[in-house]
Amino acid sequence: MSSLSSPDATPDAVAADARRTATFASHAAAVRRRERAAQWHLLFLAVVVLGPLVVYPLIRLVLLSLSGPHGGLGFQAYATFFGNPETRGVVGTTLWVLFASAGLASLLGVALASMLFFKPFPGARLVTRFLELFVAFPSFLVAFTLIFLYGSQGSVSIGLQRLFHLQAPPLDFLFGVGGVILAEVVFYAPFVVRPTLASFATLDMRLIEAARSLGANGWMVAFKVILPLAWPGIAAGTILCFLLTLNEFGILLVLGSAHLITLPVAIYSSATVDLDLPTAAAGAVVMLAMSLSLYALYRQVNRRKVKGAR
Repeated sequence: MSSLSSPDATPDAVAADARRTATFASHAAAVRRRERAAQWHLLFLAVVVLGPLVVYPLIRLVLLSLSGPHGGLGFQAYATFFGNPETRGVVGTTLWVLFASAGLASLLGVALASMLFFKPFPGARLVTRFLELFVAFPSFLVAFTLIFLYGSQGSVSIGLQRLFHLQAPPLDFLFGVGGVILAEVVFYAPFVVRPTLASFATLDMRLIEAARSLGANGWMVAFKVILPLAWPGIAAGTILCFLLTLNEFGILLVLGSAHLITLPVAIYSSATVDLDLPTAAAGAVVMLAMSLSLYALYRQVNRRKVKGAR
């Protein structure tokens, strides 16, 4: 009668099992080595790069803002900053310039992106590449370009004066809130175009065609179909525009007049003119908190955009 029990394993099978076990162990060891190397790389970046360049200056900034009159810790710098009667006006001016500039730049950026994506024209690709390159320009260069064009002695202003035989140049608005808003709109609108175009690229065009086939006009398609689907990218670009505009300093330094004092300019004046470093540090910490709040909101919206794209 034949045996019903399974035969013993052969030496080849035992050797194959041993090789598989050794391969698994080698793979696990390689994974552990890569993890340790990544941890050491992260520690190196934190200690050598982020430590002296980011972490230490931020800690020193916070400690300077908390320095008391007799060398201890205190909130006198914050009391001086918020107790200054001019602070409310500075914050109001900052918010007014921020919402006017970033709001108009966001509307212009979304309009440009919509035209480039849905109404392409000859040279639209070149315009898109120029807008991508434009974000690499320094902001003060835009301010000087506007001065050379639209300043009281700019080429456009002088040309209009000679064309209409005027006694004085007709354009004299750059050095003030009008010039600052114009320069910031021109400079920061391209920052909205790119994420908006990327969001449009993920749209299902069949939905748009279906809406049009059902009789929806252009505005209905834009507000009922495109905007609900593309809003994470548009919101991410808009928040990024607000964040960058809030921290703008070069345009304000070139075009801002003595009556246009925003928070960055006030911090700069406190540190360099008044030599009041604790108060300047307190203002910088307040501005840093505003910037980090906008950045956290940008990250949250951008994360939702990435999840929606998947």
